[in-house]
Amino acid sequence: MKFLDQCKIYIRSGDGGGGAVSFRREKFIEYGGPDGGDGGRGGDVWIEAVDGLNTLIDYRYHQHFKGKTGTHGMGRNRTGANGEDAVLKVPVGTQVFEEDQETLIADLAHEGDRIRLAAGGNGGFGNAYFKGPINQAPKRANPGLPGVDMWIWLRLKLIADVGLVGLPNAGKSTLLAASSAATPKIADYPFTTLVPNLGVVDLSSNERFVMADVPGLIEGASEGLGLGVRFLGHIERTAVLIHLLDATTENPVADWRVIRHELKAYGEGIEDKAELIALNKVDALDAEARKKLAAKVKRASGQAPHLISAVSGEGVRDLLRAAHGKILERDRPRAEDAPPEDWRP
Repeated sequence: MKFLDQCKIYIRSGDGGGGAVSFRREKFIEYGGPDGGDGGRGGDVWIEAVDGLNTLIDYRYHQHFKGKTGTHGMGRNRTGANGEDAVLKVPVGTQVFEEDQETLIADLAHEGDRIRLAAGGNGGFGNAYFKGPINQAPKRANPGLPGVDMWIWLRLKLIADVGLVGLPNAGKSTLLAASSAATPKIADYPFTTLVPNLGVVDLSSNERFVMADVPGLIEGASEGLGLGVRFLGHIERTAVLIHLLDATTENPVADWRVIRHELKAYGEGIEDKAELIALNKVDALDAEARKKLAAKVKRASGQAPHLISAVSGEGVRDLLRAAHGKILERDRPRAEDAPPEDWRP
């Protein structure tokens, strides 16, 4: 299935049904009076986050969604039926923006979230509504109110606990494949990964989380070079970033600074997220080279890097457990949010 994380669609709620002008005409009833019913309400347009979807590809070929028009009122005081609603089913993590792509309408961050995007028009009153002691035989009825139409943007931000960042060929896809059942494309050339990949890491029954592999960044990505920063939105919701460095490159410390600069240029708070640094491909280095390189990275970043090999599995489990610890820190309630010790229900 093709991955699509952004699309523009048109929505319109249904028009309300018109009221009816009708008079009761039956044998032996001399003064039947008005009996025109009201029109039905137009259908709404809803958006709902459902499980089992991870792309917006369904909205690539079907871009117009409309609620049904309400049924017109009828004689004998019969009210028209309401129009059928239009429901857009999207992946969890989808955001809805107005046409300017900046004004946020809704953020569907949890399964089952359901938002009404456009309300259907009210049905018009039939002539029975206007009867009174002065005008006992009104011959007027209201038309239904029109629905609401607009163009909106859907933008998907995948829900993941851990995000993998780094330069191309740092080994992110290899680490994801070694840690989960995901099967990302792996090759020995840059930009093998063209779309984000998700994998479920299952360390134990109580240690399970979702990890996202984002296509590699390069220097100048924030200005549109390479794949740009389009896919960084998928790690905005993560608890921790695993910054993967290739230990076999000429200067891993410079590589770390390049990615940190691009994360800061992107903004949205990503540069402030908890970060774990991992030196990958250390199986190609001897003990002395590992020690020296780890010391350089620690001086630059302020933290000791994890020494791992995604191919052999060395150090991978410890790295994943450290990432799970960061997730627990995020989910742990803050002290100011905890109830007082003497509190009782």
